[in-house]
Amino acid sequence: MTARPFQIRGRFLTAIGIRVESDPASPAFHAALDEQLKQTPQFFGDAPVVIDFERIPELADLNRIRDLVATLRRKDLRVFGVQNASPAQAEAARQIGLIPIHTGREAPLPSNRQRRAERLEKLLPPENRIISTPVRSGQTVVVERGDLTVIGSVASGAELVAGGSIHVYGRMRGRAMAGVHGDEKARIFCQSLDAELLAIAGLYRTSETFGPEILNRGVHVFLEDEKLRVEAFA
Repeated sequence: MTARPFQIRGRFLTAIGIRVESDPASPAFHAALDEQLKQTPQFFGDAPVVIDFERIPELADLNRIRDLVATLRRKDLRVFGVQNASPAQAEAARQIGLIPIHTGREAPLPSNRQRRAERLEKLLPPENRIISTPVRSGQTVVVERGDLTVIGSVASGAELVAGGSIHVYGRMRGRAMAGVHGDEKARIFCQSLDAELLAIAGLYRTSETFGPEILNRGVHVFLEDEKLRVEAFA
């Protein structure tokens, strides 16, 4: 028998999207980017980055896009793809080695086999998981189907990922992403909030948006009117 030379396996990948909303060659853009990196250096550390072109459809010149990518990479941002790109932007991205990332809305309709698999997935029971030890920096804990509960602290640089809700009975300093398959009813509960990032169904807030009214307090995180709400317990 001959051993297979490779295996193809699915992997869950957390990428950071940078949505450019102004001229990326302007001093204001560079100053805002430097300030963001100064405020949350660990948030971007070693994370793959996607450039989102939704707000700048007019930026299609190959050299300008190459300059933008070079600027981001000089700041140690690991750009690998583009999102919401026009055909011209996608072609320019391909020429400089970037991957156009397509959203679910652009995907082909599922086949009958895919529909059966999705129905079967819905019938499967949730696989809730409880972690009773602290989650260390660099660790990623993933629960594809169900809720994740951590009894202990979550260190800076750690990631919690769940298809359902996330509960942290301790100090939350890393990243928590709930409802990762689009469940907008998912929630996040933290006993003591000091997180780098909180996200539900793709909508997120980072540490610089946490005011003193919620920082280092027990909080409840949920979606309301397509906005991520973070409220302290009374």
